Amino acid sequence: MNHHKLEQQLAPIIIQGALPVESERMASKLNNVLIETIGGWTFWRGSYQGYPMIISKTRMGMSNSAAATAIAIERYHPIAIINQGTSGGHDPKLNVYDIVLGKYSINIGAFKTPSKLVGKGSSTLDWIEAFDVLPEDETDPEPIAIRRFEADPKLMAAAHRIQHFYTKGKVVEGTIGSADVWNSELDRIHFFYNHYGTSVEEMEAASVAQIASQFKVPFMSIRVVSNHMVNQGGYDVGTGEACQDFVLQVAEEYMKSQYQ
Repeated sequence: MNHHKLEQQLAPIIIQGALPVESERMASKLNNVLIETIGGWTFWRGSYQGYPMIISKTRMGMSNSAAATAIAIERYHPIAIINQGTSGGHDPKLNVYDIVLGKYSINIGAFKTPSKLVGKGSSTLDWIEAFDVLPEDETDPEPIAIRRFEADPKLMAAAHRIQHFYTKGKVVEGTIGSADVWNSELDRIHFFYNHYGTSVEEMEAASVAQIASQFKVPFMSIRVVSNHMVNQGGYDVGTGEACQDFVLQVAEEYMKSQYQ
């Protein structure tokens, strides 16, 4: 089958990035691009190395990324979704430019707080009861659990097959924590790392995983460490481009394995 027929007949893979610095480099590398805007969300439809691919700019946060994912699945019927971009480090063994393959994505913004009377204050370090927003038993009024969305094994395998091409840092498996919160309190960051094993934090992956799981679409998140408060790693804008280049290779390798 020639590449043109491949592009016409195969389901596309979708790669997401929240911001221009996390999406536009990939979009610039597509061939035969058609830009579609749906609501506030942008989709670049095209091909890469002969395989159909869609770059999705989800915009920041859990709600934006969830909506962008639901729209994309309903409209484009993808074979898989990769959510990627920048992130803040939690694991002290990681450094800026290291890449985390998200074996798990978890919501670190959903909690049931302990009861405290007026005047007794508030401390997020006491928020230890994670709230599962996608419980199996929807009649449970207090579904206290941390839900871990696991990466699709075939996407993970594709990432491992090409990870040796990435030379700007380490590539490791880990847990990606997501919330509409930018954590800058080191004690809070240590709490997530110690209690939930978070490697990095960002604002989209677990939300995308939650939607993809309900549509039964294979999903994986890949995040580059763009800054690391724990070990004083300052923000580097080049990390976003490095991650995009790596993820394009992962997507190509995955599509090869699916459409040989």
